[in-house]
Amino acid sequence: MYSKDGETYFIVDAHVALWDARPGNQLNVHGKQFIDCFFDYHRNLSPESEIWPYEDFLYYGGERLMRDLFDEGHVDHAIFQPAHLGEFFESGFGQAEEAFALARRHPDKLTYNHCWDPRFEQAGLDRLRRDAERFGLKGVKLYTAEWHGDSRGYQLNDPWTYRYLEVCQELGIDNVHIHKGPTIRPLDRDAFDVADVDKAASDFPEMNFVVEHVGLPRLEDFCWIATQEPNVHAGLAVAMPFMHHRPRYFAEIIGELLFWLDEDRIQFSSDYALWTPRWLVEKFVDFQIPADMTEYPPLTTRQKKKILGLNAAAMYGIEVPAGLGAEDQVVAP
Repeated sequence: MYSKDGETYFIVDAHVALWDARPGNQLNVHGKQFIDCFFDYHRNLSPESEIWPYEDFLYYGGERLMRDLFDEGHVDHAIFQPAHLGEFFESGFGQAEEAFALARRHPDKLTYNHCWDPRFEQAGLDRLRRDAERFGLKGVKLYTAEWHGDSRGYQLNDPWTYRYLEVCQELGIDNVHIHKGPTIRPLDRDAFDVADVDKAASDFPEMNFVVEHVGLPRLEDFCWIATQEPNVHAGLAVAMPFMHHRPRYFAEIIGELLFWLDEDRIQFSSDYALWTPRWLVEKFVDFQIPADMTEYPPLTTRQKKKILGLNAAAMYGIEVPAGLGAEDQVVAP
C-alpha cells in the first residue's frame, strides 16, 4: 500500500511480466529486435534514476520481481500478463513455468494469467482446457500481432478466436486482456489495431475486455469503442510513464479516458519490467491535470484510488482491507 497526505491507496499492478530475453533464449534476430525495442521504450520514457543496465533488463528473475513490486514498489497484488512469442524465443518470452511457480508460492500477492493463440486451432483449444484447470485461470492475455508460421497476426473476430472465447466463457475465464498499443519491432503495427475489439465485446457481453495500452496511438478509436461497449476496460500500461517526460500528453490520455469511460473501467499497470511501479504510483498520486487544460476536470482522490487498485481488485475478486474505499466500488460485469 501507499500512503500520502492522510490517504492510503490499495495498489494492484494489473500488468506485469517475468521474461527471459537472454541471447541463449533468442531463436533469431527478431528476438534481439524485440527486446531492444522494449529497452528503447524503457530508456526513453523512464527517469534517469530508474534506467536499468541492459544486461539486467534481459532477465531479472523472480526474486528481483518480488522486491521491485512488493518490497519497494508499493504494490499489494500483481497480475501476470505473459506474451509467448514462440517464433522469436526458444522457451517463450514470458516465462510461464517460473511465473506460475512464483504465483503458487505467493497467492496472496500474485495472480497468473496465461496466453493462447487461435491459430493452433483444435490442438490449442485442448491445451486451453488443460491450462485452465492447471493454472486456475481467471484471465488470459492475447497478443494479436504475434507471428505464427507465415501468419503475422490474427483478429479477435476471426472464427477460431470466437471458438476460443466461447471455451473461455464456458470455463469461467471472463477477463480477456489484449495488447492493443504501440508496436514492438518486428511486429506489424496494424495487427494491434483496436477495431476488432468492438465486435468481440458486443458478441461476448458477459466477458471483460481489457485493452492494454489503451489503444495508443489510437486513443480516440479506443474511446469511441469503449464508450458504447460497457465491458471494455482500459489498461494504462505504457501510458503511465508519460507522466515524466510528457505530462500534458498523459493529462490528455487520462482526461479522455475519464470522459468516455468513467473511473470504474481504468486500471493501473506498470508493465514491469519495462518500468518499476514505485515511481509510477508516487507520480500518479501527485499528478494533477494542468490548470490551463480546462476541458478536463481535476483528478480526485477517489478516482486515483479506483484506478490504482480498486477496479482491478473488483474484476479479479482480490480482497481489499476494510476502510480503503472498496465498499462503494462498482463491480465489473
